[in-house]
Amino acid sequence: MNNGPLIVQSDKTLLLEIDHERAQDCRKAIAPFAELERSPEHVHTYRLTPLGLWNARAAGHDAEQVIDTLLAYSRYSVPHALLVDIAETMARYGRLRLEKHPTHGLVLSSSDRPVLEEVLRAKKVKPMLGERLDDEAVVVHPSERGNLKQALLKIGWPAEDFAGYVDGEAHAIDLTEDGWELRGYQREAVESFWHGGSGVVVLPCGAGKTIVGAAAMAQAGATTLILVTNTVSARQWKEELIRRTSLTEDEIGEYSGTKKEIRPVTIATYQVMTTRRKGVYAHLELFDARDWGLVVYDEVHLLPAPIFRMTADLQARRRIGLTATLIREDGREGDVFSLIGPKRYDAPWKDIESQGWIAPADCVEVRVTLPESERFVYATAEPDERYRLASCTGVKNTVVDQLVAKHRGEPTLVIGQYIDQLDEIAERLDAPVIKGETTVKERERLFNAFRHGEIDLLVVSKVANFSVDLPSAAVAIQISGSFGSRQEEAQRLGRLLRPKEDGRSARFYAVVARDTVDADFAQHRQRFLAEQGYAYRIMDAADITAES
Repeated sequence: MNNGPLIVQSDKTLLLEIDHERAQDCRKAIAPFAELERSPEHVHTYRLTPLGLWNARAAGHDAEQVIDTLLAYSRYSVPHALLVDIAETMARYGRLRLEKHPTHGLVLSSSDRPVLEEVLRAKKVKPMLGERLDDEAVVVHPSERGNLKQALLKIGWPAEDFAGYVDGEAHAIDLTEDGWELRGYQREAVESFWHGGSGVVVLPCGAGKTIVGAAAMAQAGATTLILVTNTVSARQWKEELIRRTSLTEDEIGEYSGTKKEIRPVTIATYQVMTTRRKGVYAHLELFDARDWGLVVYDEVHLLPAPIFRMTADLQARRRIGLTATLIREDGREGDVFSLIGPKRYDAPWKDIESQGWIAPADCVEVRVTLPESERFVYATAEPDERYRLASCTGVKNTVVDQLVAKHRGEPTLVIGQYIDQLDEIAERLDAPVIKGETTVKERERLFNAFRHGEIDLLVVSKVANFSVDLPSAAVAIQISGSFGSRQEEAQRLGRLLRPKEDGRSARFYAVVARDTVDADFAQHRQRFLAEQGYAYRIMDAADITAES
Protein backbone atom coordinates (compact mmCIF):
# COMPACT_ATOMS: atom_id res chain seq x y z
CA MET A 1 0.00 0.00 0.00
CA ASN A 2 1.26 3.50 -0.80
CA ASN A 3 -0.16 6.88 0.05
CA GLY A 4 -1.72 7.55 -3.33
CA PRO A 5 -4.89 9.59 -3.97
CA LEU A 6 -6.60 6.92 -6.11
CA ILE A 7 -8.59 3.80 -5.28
CA VAL A 8 -8.89 1.49 -8.30
CA GLN A 9 -11.83 -0.93 -8.12
CA SER A 10 -12.57 -4.11 -10.02
CA ASP A 11 -15.86 -2.68 -11.40
CA LYS A 12 -13.73 -0.25 -13.47
CA THR A 13 -14.41 2.75 -11.25
CA LEU A 14 -11.62 4.97 -9.97
CA LEU A 15 -12.12 6.96 -6.76
CA LEU A 16 -9.99 10.11 -6.53
CA GLU A 17 -9.57 11.83 -3.14
CA ILE A 18 -9.44 15.43 -4.27
CA ASP A 19 -7.99 16.86 -1.03
CA HIS A 20 -4.88 14.69 -1.43
CA GLU A 21 -1.64 16.56 -2.23
CA ARG A 22 -1.14 14.48 -5.40
CA ALA A 23 -4.77 14.69 -6.57
CA GLN A 24 -4.19 17.30 -9.30
CA ASP A 25 -1.28 15.37 -10.80
CA CYS A 26 -3.37 12.21 -10.71
CA ARG A 27 -6.41 13.88 -12.30
CA LYS A 28 -4.23 15.09 -15.16
CA ALA A 29 -2.62 11.65 -15.60
CA ILE A 30 -5.91 9.71 -15.79
CA ALA A 31 -7.80 12.28 -17.92
CA PRO A 32 -6.69 10.82 -21.29
CA PHE A 33 -8.38 7.47 -20.61
CA ALA A 34 -10.96 7.83 -17.77
CA GLU A 35 -14.27 9.72 -17.72
CA LEU A 36 -15.52 11.56 -14.66
CA GLU A 37 -18.94 10.33 -13.53
CA ARG A 38 -19.58 12.09 -10.21
CA SER A 39 -17.85 14.97 -8.50
CA PRO A 40 -19.13 15.66 -4.97
CA GLU A 41 -17.00 17.50 -2.43
CA HIS A 42 -14.27 15.04 -1.44
CA VAL A 43 -14.16 11.97 -3.69
CA HIS A 44 -14.60 12.06 -7.46
CA THR A 45 -15.64 8.90 -9.32
CA TYR A 46 -14.15 8.10 -12.73
CA ARG A 47 -14.95 5.15 -14.99
CA LEU A 48 -12.89 3.18 -17.48
CA THR A 49 -14.80 2.41 -20.69
CA PRO A 50 -13.73 0.64 -23.88
CA LEU A 51 -14.29 3.81 -25.94
CA GLY A 52 -12.20 5.88 -23.52
CA LEU A 53 -9.37 3.34 -23.72
CA TRP A 54 -9.58 3.14 -27.52
CA ASN A 55 -9.51 6.94 -27.82
CA ALA A 56 -6.42 6.96 -25.62
CA ARG A 57 -4.85 4.27 -27.79
CA ALA A 58 -5.56 6.23 -30.98
CA ALA A 59 -4.06 9.37 -29.38
CA GLY A 60 -0.78 7.52 -28.75
CA HIS A 61 -1.20 6.14 -25.22
CA ASP A 62 -0.54 2.42 -24.83
CA ALA A 63 -1.77 -0.05 -22.22
CA GLU A 64 1.56 0.00 -20.40
CA GLN A 65 1.26 3.75 -19.80
CA VAL A 66 -2.32 3.42 -18.55
CA ILE A 67 -1.40 0.56 -16.20
CA ASP A 68 1.71 2.37 -14.93
CA THR A 69 -0.43 5.44 -14.15
CA LEU A 70 -2.91 3.40 -12.10
CA LEU A 71 -0.12 1.61 -10.22
CA ALA A 72 1.69 4.89 -9.51
CA TYR A 73 -1.30 6.66 -7.99
CA SER A 74 -3.33 3.83 -6.45
CA ARG A 75 -3.45 3.67 -2.65
CA TYR A 76 -4.10 -0.06 -2.63
CA SER A 77 -3.05 -2.88 -4.91
CA VAL A 78 -4.81 -2.70 -8.26
CA PRO A 79 -6.99 -5.74 -9.06
CA HIS A 80 -4.97 -7.93 -11.40
CA ALA A 81 -8.02 -8.88 -13.46
CA LEU A 82 -8.63 -5.19 -14.20
CA LEU A 83 -5.08 -4.71 -15.44
CA VAL A 84 -5.48 -7.70 -17.75
CA ASP A 85 -8.80 -6.31 -18.98
CA ILE A 86 -7.26 -2.90 -19.76
CA ALA A 87 -4.45 -4.51 -21.74
CA GLU A 88 -6.83 -6.76 -23.65
CA THR A 89 -9.35 -3.98 -24.36
CA MET A 90 -6.70 -1.62 -25.71
CA ALA A 91 -5.20 -4.46 -27.78
CA ARG A 92 -8.54 -4.81 -29.60
CA TYR A 93 -7.98 -1.47 -31.35
CA GLY A 94 -6.19 -2.07 -34.63
CA ARG A 95 -6.46 -5.87 -34.75
CA LEU A 96 -8.70 -5.20 -37.74
CA ARG A 97 -7.42 -2.87 -40.44
CA LEU A 98 -9.07 -1.22 -43.42
CA GLU A 99 -6.52 -1.07 -46.22
CA LYS A 100 -6.16 -0.38 -49.94
CA HIS A 101 -5.59 -3.45 -52.11
CA PRO A 102 -3.82 -3.06 -55.49
CA THR A 103 -6.50 -4.97 -57.41
CA HIS A 104 -9.51 -5.32 -55.12
CA GLY A 105 -9.80 -1.77 -53.80
CA LEU A 106 -10.85 -1.63 -50.15
CA VAL A 107 -10.23 -4.66 -47.91
CA LEU A 108 -10.69 -5.55 -44.25
CA SER A 109 -7.66 -7.45 -43.03
CA SER A 110 -6.33 -9.01 -39.84
CA SER A 111 -3.36 -11.15 -38.95
CA ASP A 112 -5.54 -12.54 -36.13
CA ARG A 113 -7.68 -14.99 -38.09
CA PRO A 114 -10.15 -15.90 -35.28
CA VAL A 115 -11.07 -12.19 -34.91
CA LEU A 116 -11.71 -11.92 -38.64
CA GLU A 117 -13.80 -15.11 -38.59
CA GLU A 118 -15.84 -13.72 -35.67
CA VAL A 119 -16.71 -10.42 -37.35
CA LEU A 120 -17.44 -12.08 -40.70
CA ARG A 121 -20.29 -13.91 -39.00
CA ALA A 122 -21.81 -10.83 -37.39
CA LYS A 123 -25.25 -10.19 -38.93
CA LYS A 124 -24.78 -6.45 -39.40
CA VAL A 125 -21.26 -6.80 -40.81
CA LYS A 126 -21.77 -9.59 -43.35
CA PRO A 127 -23.81 -7.60 -45.94
CA MET A 128 -21.06 -4.96 -46.16
CA LEU A 129 -18.42 -7.44 -47.24
CA GLY A 130 -17.61 -8.99 -50.58
CA GLU A 131 -15.24 -11.71 -51.74
CA ARG A 132 -12.99 -13.50 -49.25
CA LEU A 133 -9.45 -13.11 -50.63
CA ASP A 134 -7.50 -15.33 -48.24
CA ASP A 135 -7.22 -16.22 -44.54
CA GLU A 136 -6.39 -12.62 -43.65
CA ALA A 137 -8.47 -10.37 -45.92
CA VAL A 138 -11.95 -9.81 -47.30
CA VAL A 139 -13.15 -7.24 -49.83
CA VAL A 140 -15.25 -4.32 -48.53
CA HIS A 141 -17.73 -2.43 -50.69
CA PRO A 142 -16.15 1.09 -50.83
CA SER A 143 -19.48 2.77 -50.05
CA GLU A 144 -19.63 0.83 -46.75
CA ARG A 145 -16.35 2.12 -45.31
CA GLY A 146 -18.04 4.33 -42.69
CA ASN A 147 -20.93 1.97 -41.92
CA LEU A 148 -18.50 -0.91 -41.43
CA LYS A 149 -16.44 1.07 -38.92
CA GLN A 150 -19.62 1.89 -36.99
CA ALA A 151 -20.71 -1.74 -36.96
CA LEU A 152 -17.30 -3.07 -35.91
CA LEU A 153 -17.09 -0.60 -33.02
CA LYS A 154 -20.49 -1.75 -31.77
CA ILE A 155 -19.37 -5.39 -31.61
CA GLY A 156 -16.17 -4.45 -29.79
CA TRP A 157 -13.59 -4.67 -32.60
CA PRO A 158 -12.79 -1.10 -33.71
CA ALA A 159 -10.94 -1.10 -37.03
CA GLU A 160 -7.99 1.15 -37.68
CA ASP A 161 -8.41 2.88 -41.04
CA PHE A 162 -5.30 2.80 -43.23
CA ALA A 163 -7.17 2.99 -46.54
CA GLY A 164 -5.94 6.52 -47.18
CA TYR A 165 -7.64 9.60 -48.56
CA VAL A 166 -8.14 11.34 -51.87
CA ASP A 167 -6.22 14.60 -52.13
CA GLY A 168 -9.23 16.43 -53.54
CA GLU A 169 -9.03 19.49 -55.74
CA ALA A 170 -5.85 21.42 -54.99
CA HIS A 171 -6.28 24.97 -53.71
CA ALA A 172 -3.35 26.88 -52.23
CA ILE A 173 -3.97 28.08 -48.67
CA ASP A 174 -1.15 29.61 -46.64
CA LEU A 175 -1.09 30.91 -43.08
CA THR A 176 -0.08 34.56 -43.08
CA GLU A 177 1.41 34.55 -39.53
CA ASP A 178 1.83 38.32 -39.85
CA GLY A 179 2.24 39.56 -36.28
CA TRP A 180 1.22 36.19 -34.86
CA GLU A 181 2.35 32.59 -35.00
CA LEU A 182 0.93 29.17 -34.27
CA ARG A 183 1.21 28.28 -30.61
CA GLY A 184 3.05 25.10 -29.70
CA TYR A 185 -0.08 23.13 -28.81
CA GLN A 186 -1.85 24.29 -31.99
CA ARG A 187 1.07 23.04 -34.08
CA GLU A 188 1.06 19.71 -32.20
CA ALA A 189 -2.70 19.37 -32.71
CA VAL A 190 -2.39 19.83 -36.49
CA GLU A 191 0.56 17.41 -36.70
CA SER A 192 -1.33 14.78 -34.69
CA PHE A 193 -4.40 15.14 -36.90
CA TRP A 194 -2.41 15.01 -40.14
CA HIS A 195 -0.42 11.98 -39.05
CA GLY A 196 -3.66 10.14 -38.22
CA GLY A 197 -5.39 11.30 -41.40
CA SER A 198 -8.73 12.04 -39.74
CA GLY A 199 -9.94 12.60 -36.22
CA VAL A 200 -10.88 15.01 -33.47
CA VAL A 201 -8.89 17.80 -31.82
CA VAL A 202 -10.09 18.72 -28.32
CA LEU A 203 -9.11 22.20 -27.08
CA PRO A 204 -10.65 24.56 -24.51
CA CYS A 205 -12.89 27.40 -25.64
CA GLY A 206 -10.67 30.39 -26.33
CA ALA A 207 -7.63 28.27 -27.21
CA GLY A 208 -7.91 28.92 -30.95
CA LYS A 209 -9.71 25.94 -32.48
CA THR A 210 -10.47 28.01 -35.60
CA ILE A 211 -6.74 28.61 -36.07
CA VAL A 212 -6.11 24.86 -35.78
CA GLY A 213 -8.73 24.40 -38.51
CA ALA A 214 -7.02 27.03 -40.68
CA ALA A 215 -3.63 25.35 -40.17
CA ALA A 216 -5.13 21.97 -41.15
CA MET A 217 -6.49 23.61 -44.31
CA ALA A 218 -3.05 25.01 -45.11
CA GLN A 219 -1.56 21.55 -44.58
CA ALA A 220 -4.12 20.01 -46.95
CA GLY A 221 -3.78 22.72 -49.59
CA ALA A 222 -7.14 21.73 -51.03
CA THR A 223 -10.75 22.79 -51.38
CA THR A 224 -12.41 22.66 -47.98
CA LEU A 225 -15.97 22.24 -46.71
CA ILE A 226 -16.49 23.66 -43.20
CA LEU A 227 -19.63 22.71 -41.25
CA VAL A 228 -20.58 25.05 -38.38
CA THR A 229 -23.39 25.46 -35.87
CA ASN A 230 -25.04 28.67 -37.13
CA THR A 231 -24.76 31.65 -39.47
CA VAL A 232 -23.04 33.89 -36.89
CA SER A 233 -20.37 31.22 -36.49
CA ALA A 234 -20.03 30.92 -40.29
CA ARG A 235 -19.29 34.63 -40.58
CA GLN A 236 -16.81 34.53 -37.71
CA TRP A 237 -15.00 31.67 -39.44
CA LYS A 238 -14.88 33.69 -42.67
CA GLU A 239 -13.46 36.76 -40.89
CA GLU A 240 -10.84 34.66 -39.11
CA LEU A 241 -9.77 32.86 -42.31
CA ILE A 242 -9.36 36.17 -44.17
CA ARG A 243 -7.30 37.50 -41.25
CA ARG A 244 -5.12 34.41 -40.71
CA THR A 245 -4.66 32.96 -44.20
CA SER A 246 -3.97 33.90 -47.81
CA LEU A 247 -7.65 33.33 -48.67
CA THR A 248 -9.59 36.29 -50.05
CA GLU A 249 -13.25 37.07 -49.51
CA ASP A 250 -14.08 35.82 -53.03
CA GLU A 251 -12.59 32.38 -52.29
CA ILE A 252 -14.87 31.76 -49.29
CA GLY A 253 -18.55 30.95 -49.75
CA GLU A 254 -21.39 30.93 -47.21
CA TYR A 255 -23.98 28.18 -47.56
CA SER A 256 -26.76 29.00 -45.11
CA GLY A 257 -30.45 29.78 -44.95
CA THR A 258 -29.89 33.13 -46.69
CA LYS A 259 -26.98 32.40 -49.07
CA LYS A 260 -26.04 29.45 -51.27
CA GLU A 261 -22.46 30.22 -52.37
CA ILE A 262 -20.17 27.35 -53.37
CA ARG A 263 -16.51 28.42 -53.48
CA PRO A 264 -13.12 26.68 -53.02
CA VAL A 265 -13.70 27.10 -49.26
CA THR A 266 -17.40 26.78 -48.40
CA ILE A 267 -18.81 27.28 -44.91
CA ALA A 268 -22.19 25.59 -44.38
CA THR A 269 -24.44 25.46 -41.32
CA TYR A 270 -25.63 22.18 -39.81
CA GLN A 271 -29.16 23.56 -39.95
CA VAL A 272 -29.21 24.03 -43.73
CA MET A 273 -27.54 20.66 -44.32
CA THR A 274 -30.23 18.87 -42.29
CA THR A 275 -33.18 20.70 -43.90
CA ARG A 276 -35.66 18.22 -45.42
CA ARG A 277 -38.18 18.77 -48.16
CA LYS A 278 -40.74 16.01 -48.73
CA GLY A 279 -38.58 13.67 -46.66
CA VAL A 280 -35.42 14.35 -48.70
CA TYR A 281 -32.34 16.29 -47.55
CA ALA A 282 -32.50 19.21 -49.95
CA HIS A 283 -28.84 20.25 -49.83
CA LEU A 284 -27.11 16.89 -49.83
CA GLU A 285 -25.52 17.69 -53.20
CA LEU A 286 -23.17 20.15 -51.47
CA PHE A 287 -21.05 17.18 -50.37
CA ASP A 288 -20.49 16.38 -54.07
CA ALA A 289 -20.44 19.96 -55.36
CA ARG A 290 -16.62 20.07 -55.32
CA ASP A 291 -13.89 17.49 -55.01
CA TRP A 292 -13.31 18.42 -51.37
CA GLY A 293 -9.87 17.64 -49.97
CA LEU A 294 -10.84 18.38 -46.36
CA VAL A 295 -14.05 18.51 -44.34
CA VAL A 296 -13.97 20.49 -41.06
CA TYR A 297 -16.64 19.83 -38.40
CA ASP A 298 -16.82 22.68 -35.91
CA GLU A 299 -18.27 21.86 -32.46
CA VAL A 300 -18.22 18.17 -33.39
CA HIS A 301 -20.03 17.24 -30.16
CA LEU A 302 -23.14 18.93 -31.62
CA LEU A 303 -23.27 17.03 -34.93
CA PRO A 304 -26.92 16.33 -35.77
CA ALA A 305 -27.75 12.68 -36.47
CA PRO A 306 -28.30 13.23 -40.23
CA ILE A 307 -24.75 14.61 -40.55
CA PHE A 308 -23.43 11.27 -39.22
CA ARG A 309 -25.31 9.48 -41.99
CA MET A 310 -23.91 11.89 -44.58
CA THR A 311 -20.40 11.52 -43.15
CA ALA A 312 -20.53 7.74 -43.55
CA ASP A 313 -20.24 8.42 -47.31
CA LEU A 314 -17.25 10.78 -46.91
CA GLN A 315 -14.69 8.34 -45.56
CA ALA A 316 -12.25 8.93 -48.44
CA ARG A 317 -12.06 12.64 -47.51
CA ARG A 318 -9.82 13.88 -44.73
CA ARG A 319 -11.99 14.96 -41.80
CA ILE A 320 -11.12 17.04 -38.74
CA GLY A 321 -13.51 17.58 -35.83
CA LEU A 322 -12.97 20.52 -33.48
CA THR A 323 -14.50 20.68 -30.00
CA ALA A 324 -13.98 21.67 -26.39
CA THR A 325 -15.49 18.40 -25.18
CA LEU A 326 -16.16 14.99 -26.70
CA ILE A 327 -19.15 14.57 -24.40
CA ARG A 328 -22.42 14.12 -26.27
CA GLU A 329 -25.60 14.13 -24.25
CA ASP A 330 -27.14 11.67 -26.74
CA GLY A 331 -24.40 9.09 -26.09
CA ARG A 332 -23.20 9.02 -29.70
CA GLU A 333 -19.50 9.45 -28.92
CA GLY A 334 -18.93 6.11 -30.67
CA ASP A 335 -20.25 7.54 -33.94
CA VAL A 336 -17.83 10.46 -33.70
CA PHE A 337 -15.03 7.92 -33.15
CA SER A 338 -16.11 5.77 -36.12
CA LEU A 339 -17.09 8.39 -38.68
CA ILE A 340 -15.10 11.56 -37.96
CA GLY A 341 -12.22 9.68 -36.40
CA PRO A 342 -10.71 9.02 -32.97
CA LYS A 343 -9.36 11.68 -30.68
CA ARG A 344 -6.00 12.77 -32.07
CA TYR A 345 -5.14 15.57 -29.65
CA ASP A 346 -6.48 16.69 -26.29
CA ALA A 347 -5.06 19.61 -24.31
CA PRO A 348 -6.27 19.85 -20.69
CA TRP A 349 -7.82 23.23 -19.94
CA LYS A 350 -5.61 23.86 -16.93
CA ASP A 351 -2.46 23.21 -19.00
CA ILE A 352 -3.47 25.88 -21.51
CA GLU A 353 -4.38 28.20 -18.62
CA SER A 354 -0.98 27.69 -16.98
CA GLN A 355 0.68 28.72 -20.25
CA GLY A 356 -1.30 31.97 -20.17
CA TRP A 357 -3.35 31.27 -23.30
CA ILE A 358 -6.73 31.22 -21.52
CA ALA A 359 -7.84 33.15 -18.46
CA PRO A 360 -8.15 31.54 -15.01
CA ALA A 361 -11.77 31.25 -13.89
CA ASP A 362 -13.50 31.45 -10.53
CA CYS A 363 -16.64 29.26 -10.62
CA VAL A 364 -19.31 30.01 -8.02
CA GLU A 365 -22.60 28.26 -7.42
CA VAL A 366 -25.02 30.70 -5.78
CA ARG A 367 -27.83 28.89 -3.99
CA VAL A 368 -31.26 30.38 -3.47
CA THR A 369 -34.22 29.03 -1.49
CA LEU A 370 -37.70 28.90 -2.99
CA PRO A 371 -40.28 30.90 -1.02
CA GLU A 372 -42.77 28.76 0.90
CA SER A 373 -45.55 29.40 -1.63
CA GLU A 374 -43.34 28.34 -4.56
CA ARG A 375 -42.10 25.27 -2.66
CA PHE A 376 -45.68 24.06 -2.35
CA VAL A 377 -46.37 24.63 -6.07
CA TYR A 378 -43.10 22.85 -6.92
CA ALA A 379 -43.86 19.89 -4.64
CA THR A 380 -47.27 19.30 -6.21
CA ALA A 381 -46.22 19.89 -9.85
CA GLU A 382 -45.79 17.20 -12.47
CA PRO A 383 -42.16 16.00 -12.69
CA ASP A 384 -41.64 17.48 -16.17
CA GLU A 385 -42.70 20.93 -14.92
CA ARG A 386 -40.49 21.04 -11.84
CA TYR A 387 -37.27 22.09 -13.56
CA ARG A 388 -38.91 25.11 -15.18
CA LEU A 389 -40.52 26.12 -11.87
CA ALA A 390 -37.22 25.86 -9.99
CA SER A 391 -35.19 27.52 -12.75
CA CYS A 392 -37.53 30.47 -13.18
CA THR A 393 -38.15 31.34 -9.55
CA GLY A 394 -38.37 35.09 -9.05
CA VAL A 395 -35.82 34.84 -6.24
CA LYS A 396 -33.14 34.47 -8.91
CA ASN A 397 -33.98 37.89 -10.36
CA THR A 398 -32.86 39.61 -7.16
CA VAL A 399 -29.59 37.64 -7.21
CA VAL A 400 -28.96 38.66 -10.83
CA ASP A 401 -29.58 42.32 -9.91
CA GLN A 402 -27.01 42.06 -7.11
CA LEU A 403 -24.38 40.28 -9.22
CA VAL A 404 -24.74 42.74 -12.11
CA ALA A 405 -24.40 45.66 -9.66
CA LYS A 406 -21.38 44.00 -8.03
CA HIS A 407 -19.62 43.73 -11.42
CA ARG A 408 -20.86 46.98 -12.92
CA GLY A 409 -18.56 48.16 -15.70
CA GLU A 410 -17.23 44.64 -16.42
CA PRO A 411 -18.40 42.96 -19.64
CA THR A 412 -21.17 40.66 -18.34
CA LEU A 413 -23.39 37.98 -19.90
CA VAL A 414 -26.62 36.79 -18.28
CA ILE A 415 -27.38 33.36 -19.78
CA GLY A 416 -30.53 31.27 -19.55
CA GLN A 417 -32.77 28.66 -21.10
CA TYR A 418 -36.28 30.08 -20.77
CA ILE A 419 -37.21 33.00 -23.00
CA ASP A 420 -39.90 34.52 -20.76
CA GLN A 421 -37.40 34.53 -17.87
CA LEU A 422 -34.76 36.21 -20.06
CA ASP A 423 -37.22 38.83 -21.32
CA GLU A 424 -38.19 39.70 -17.75
CA ILE A 425 -34.56 40.00 -16.63
CA ALA A 426 -33.59 42.05 -19.68
CA GLU A 427 -36.41 44.48 -18.91
CA ARG A 428 -35.37 44.71 -15.24
CA LEU A 429 -31.75 45.40 -16.20
CA ASP A 430 -32.61 47.58 -19.22
CA ALA A 431 -30.30 45.36 -21.27
CA PRO A 432 -30.56 43.99 -24.82
CA VAL A 433 -31.55 40.34 -25.19
CA ILE A 434 -30.46 37.86 -27.88
CA LYS A 435 -32.68 34.83 -28.45
CA GLY A 436 -33.73 32.47 -31.23
CA GLU A 437 -36.05 34.98 -32.91
CA THR A 438 -33.37 37.70 -32.98
CA THR A 439 -32.28 38.18 -36.60
CA VAL A 440 -28.74 37.28 -37.60
CA LYS A 441 -28.09 40.93 -38.48
CA GLU A 442 -29.24 42.10 -35.04
CA ARG A 443 -27.24 39.37 -33.28
CA GLU A 444 -24.10 40.42 -35.11
CA ARG A 445 -24.75 44.10 -34.28
CA LEU A 446 -25.16 43.39 -30.56
CA PHE A 447 -22.21 40.96 -30.38
CA ASN A 448 -20.00 43.54 -32.12
CA ALA A 449 -21.17 46.31 -29.78
CA PHE A 450 -20.31 44.03 -26.83
CA ARG A 451 -16.88 43.16 -28.26
CA HIS A 452 -16.03 46.83 -28.77
CA GLY A 453 -17.19 47.98 -25.32
CA GLU A 454 -20.18 49.97 -26.57
CA ILE A 455 -22.39 47.87 -24.29
CA ASP A 456 -21.18 45.86 -21.29
CA LEU A 457 -24.27 43.81 -20.46
CA LEU A 458 -26.04 41.24 -22.66
CA VAL A 459 -28.86 38.82 -21.83
CA VAL A 460 -28.54 35.74 -24.06
CA SER A 461 -30.33 32.45 -24.61
CA LYS A 462 -28.65 29.22 -25.65
CA VAL A 463 -28.05 30.68 -29.14
CA ALA A 464 -24.86 32.12 -27.65
CA ASN A 465 -23.62 28.80 -26.23
CA PHE A 466 -21.61 27.78 -29.25
CA SER A 467 -19.12 29.31 -31.65
CA VAL A 468 -19.70 32.90 -30.56
CA ASP A 469 -16.43 34.73 -30.00
CA LEU A 470 -16.78 37.33 -27.23
CA PRO A 471 -13.18 37.83 -26.07
CA SER A 472 -13.98 40.72 -23.74
CA ALA A 473 -16.56 38.83 -21.64
CA ALA A 474 -15.37 38.70 -18.03
CA VAL A 475 -18.47 37.69 -16.04
CA ALA A 476 -21.23 35.19 -16.82
CA ILE A 477 -24.35 34.67 -14.72
CA GLN A 478 -26.17 31.46 -15.60
CA ILE A 479 -29.76 31.36 -14.38
CA SER A 480 -30.97 28.21 -16.15
CA GLY A 481 -29.59 25.57 -18.48
CA SER A 482 -30.45 22.63 -20.70
CA PHE A 483 -31.18 20.28 -17.82
CA GLY A 484 -27.94 18.44 -16.97
CA SER A 485 -25.92 19.29 -20.09
CA ARG A 486 -22.19 19.06 -19.35
CA GLN A 487 -21.27 20.27 -22.82
CA GLU A 488 -23.39 23.40 -22.36
CA GLU A 489 -21.73 24.23 -19.05
CA ALA A 490 -18.31 23.89 -20.67
CA GLN A 491 -19.29 26.14 -23.57
CA ARG A 492 -20.78 28.78 -21.29
CA LEU A 493 -17.66 28.97 -19.14
CA GLY A 494 -15.71 29.00 -22.39
CA ARG A 495 -17.27 32.33 -23.33
CA LEU A 496 -15.14 33.87 -20.56
CA LEU A 497 -11.79 32.22 -21.08
CA ARG A 498 -10.13 34.60 -23.52
CA PRO A 499 -7.19 36.14 -21.62
CA LYS A 500 -7.94 39.51 -19.99
CA GLU A 501 -5.65 42.47 -20.66
CA ASP A 502 -5.23 43.13 -16.94
CA GLY A 503 -4.67 39.42 -16.19
CA ARG A 504 -7.69 39.10 -13.90
CA SER A 505 -9.74 35.94 -13.48
CA ALA A 506 -13.09 35.41 -15.15
CA ARG A 507 -16.15 34.92 -12.94
CA PHE A 508 -18.75 32.26 -13.74
CA TYR A 509 -21.86 32.24 -11.53
CA ALA A 510 -24.47 29.48 -11.65
CA VAL A 511 -27.60 30.55 -9.76
CA VAL A 512 -29.32 27.40 -8.48
CA ALA A 513 -32.46 26.67 -6.43
CA ARG A 514 -31.53 24.35 -3.56
CA ASP A 515 -33.56 21.23 -2.70
CA THR A 516 -34.86 20.97 -6.28
CA VAL A 517 -34.01 19.22 -9.54
CA ASP A 518 -32.28 22.49 -10.48
CA ALA A 519 -29.58 21.62 -7.94
CA ASP A 520 -29.39 18.00 -9.16
CA PHE A 521 -28.94 19.07 -12.78
CA ALA A 522 -26.37 21.68 -11.74
CA GLN A 523 -24.20 19.01 -10.16
CA HIS A 524 -24.41 16.91 -13.31
CA ARG A 525 -23.55 19.89 -15.55
CA GLN A 526 -20.45 20.62 -13.50
CA ARG A 527 -18.92 17.17 -14.03
CA PHE A 528 -16.97 17.99 -17.16
CA LEU A 529 -15.49 21.16 -15.68
CA ALA A 530 -14.55 19.27 -12.52
CA GLU A 531 -12.73 16.79 -14.75
CA GLN A 532 -10.78 19.72 -16.19
CA GLY A 533 -9.79 20.86 -12.70
CA TYR A 534 -12.33 23.62 -12.05
CA ALA A 535 -13.89 23.64 -8.60
CA TYR A 536 -17.16 25.42 -7.77
CA ARG A 537 -17.32 27.50 -4.62
CA ILE A 538 -20.78 27.37 -3.09
CA MET A 539 -22.26 30.47 -1.52
CA ASP A 540 -25.68 31.50 -0.29
CA ALA A 541 -27.50 34.26 -2.10
CA ALA A 542 -27.60 36.23 1.16
CA ASP A 543 -23.79 36.44 1.16
CA ILE A 544 -23.37 38.13 -2.25
CA THR A 545 -23.23 41.68 -0.98
CA ALA A 546 -20.97 40.66 1.91
CA GLU A 547 -18.34 39.15 -0.42
CA SER A 548 -15.70 41.62 -1.46
